[in-house]
Amino acid sequence: MEFLFVLIVLLVLITVSCIKIVPQAHAYVIERLGAYQTTWGVGLHFKVPIIDKVAKKVVLKEQVADYPPQPVITKDNVTMQIDSVLFYQITDPKLYAYDIENPMLALANLTATTLRNIIGDLDLDQTLTSRELINSKMREVLDIATDPWGIKVNRVELKNIIPPEQIREAMEKQMKAERDKRKDILEAEGSKQSQILVAEGKKESAVLEAEAAKQAAILKAEADKQAQILSAEAAKQAAILKAQGEAEAILKIQQANAEGIKMVKEAGADQAVLTMKSLDAFKAAANGNATKIIIPSEIQGIAGLASSLSGVIKENDRS
Repeated sequence: MEFLFVLIVLLVLITVSCIKIVPQAHAYVIERLGAYQTTWGVGLHFKVPIIDKVAKKVVLKEQVADYPPQPVITKDNVTMQIDSVLFYQITDPKLYAYDIENPMLALANLTATTLRNIIGDLDLDQTLTSRELINSKMREVLDIATDPWGIKVNRVELKNIIPPEQIREAMEKQMKAERDKRKDILEAEGSKQSQILVAEGKKESAVLEAEAAKQAAILKAEADKQAQILSAEAAKQAAILKAQGEAEAILKIQQANAEGIKMVKEAGADQAVLTMKSLDAFKAAANGNATKIIIPSEIQGIAGLASSLSGVIKENDRS
């Protein structure tokens, strides 16, 4: 009875031990009697007791391999330390389990040798400035080399590039010299720009002054022109008004003469009166400035007659 109980317990334990659950992103490599049988994926599985065994448990997630600094020599014989980071993923658990004895050790050694080969073709300056080139070359070479192992290299990154102490000091001095050079160049450029701006300011000021003088001269010329035009217009208007005044005076004189002649005619003036008027006209013509006046003989006769008549009249008045 006890033996049966022990047997049942053993069967239960064996059965439970043969039930396997494969978690997410994992794979189990199963061997039967020492030979590869199958690869279990995610889920519940049952293996044959004693005959089957789990030969290797493989993680299918992307993994990171961080390698310590490796000594490498550049093309110009400079020894430096470079450490790298490798991102890889197992794609075939069977190849990973059977095609190489220690895949991680092999991957580390392959990474170191590949890095030395690539850096050996570059000089110091190229090594310091060609990280992307080195990363892409290493990823390509490692991916091809690890494909038979069921490993895919997704990415390779160089963490640090550490040159020797003497090189670092020389680089620091070079960087300081470059900074000083850039500083001197910037100061020279600033001085140059300042001088250019000052010259341009003086030029613009001179141009503005010339423009102002030009505008002032133009305005003065315009003012002189307007003054001359106004003066000419004033003289013209004065001349016109003077001529109009003289014309009106002449017209008034002619009208007065016409009125006088008309009045004489209407009054019935005889020849003696007309002769006296003529003498008055000659007297007005002389205007006190003439020394000799020539009077026609007809007027002289009439004047004598007028003088005789005047004498007779005076005598009659005395009587």
